[in-house]
Amino acid sequence: MGDSKVETISRLAQWRIDNFSPCSYKKSDPFKVGLWNWHLSIEKNRYMYIRLFPEPSRVSKEQPPYAKFILRISNVGANRRLYISPVHDRPLRTCDDFYWPVDSSFHGRFIIDVEFLDLRICPINGGEIVSIWPMDGAIQSMSTQTTLRCLARMLDEGLHADVTIKTAEGTLRAHKAVLSASSPVFESMFHHNLKEKESSTIHIDDMSLESCRALLNYLYGTINQEDFWKHRLPLLGAANKYDIVDLKDACEESLLEDINSQNVLERLQEAWLYQLTKLKKGCMTYLFDFGKIYDVRDEINNFFRQADRELMLDMFQEVLTVWKPV
Repeated sequence: MGDSKVETISRLAQWRIDNFSPCSYKKSDPFKVGLWNWHLSIEKNRYMYIRLFPEPSRVSKEQPPYAKFILRISNVGANRRLYISPVHDRPLRTCDDFYWPVDSSFHGRFIIDVEFLDLRICPINGGEIVSIWPMDGAIQSMSTQTTLRCLARMLDEGLHADVTIKTAEGTLRAHKAVLSASSPVFESMFHHNLKEKESSTIHIDDMSLESCRALLNYLYGTINQEDFWKHRLPLLGAANKYDIVDLKDACEESLLEDINSQNVLERLQEAWLYQLTKLKKGCMTYLFDFGKIYDVRDEINNFFRQADRELMLDMFQEVLTVWKPV
């Protein structure tokens, strides 16, 4: 059926129902979030029941997802009504493991959102249930691990450190070779007769000591996921300032992963400031294609007072593109 497709972006899945009559049943096409393919279904008798469940597969059987999520349902039109479920946190194996009864008379055209706050998995060999998202990209080869341990020791113990980094809150020691290999800006500082070369000191006054330490940990390959997420925005600023392309890309991908109504305007501003095309497109899609502009009505006026004119023009053009007359 034409309205069985579910659109996804980041951790949000959206199902647009074009026609739904009383005493009906619909099941969506499969959609991918995390490691699993998912389905949504709706059925209507006295209540409307919305179900979320993984598609039967080897992965869902051997490692069923432990999902933390919120459901939202809203009608389409001028008199928009929105119903939001509580936060659900449970294992999902089959279509019988979860349903949300909605005591309302939705019919015709409406939208169902499911926002995954976290997806966890139990390792095949046993052990603690862990989130799939913080672990992305964390597996490295044994030789890489050995190299990283050496670099970590160089940084932590200051082995043969030959440059001092001064922040407003304190100083850190590092190595010119590592900084130069990571950033053409740092390389230029030490290659030409600049004050940094003469004094072996770099002043980074626009980062906190903790954020600067996270930057060094990234450059030395020893940053952990928690610190990376905590310092993503200052790391993005440093990546842009010192032309660290891979860090800038990593920050953009990370900021795309958890767009929500509370941060989407801030993310859009950061995307514009640092020319992050994918993040800007993701924010625009979230706001306009997925209709989340309604959720930020209280914040949007203040955003427009501060936003760049060209950014506002881009947003207006996106509105014209998405909300074409039917």
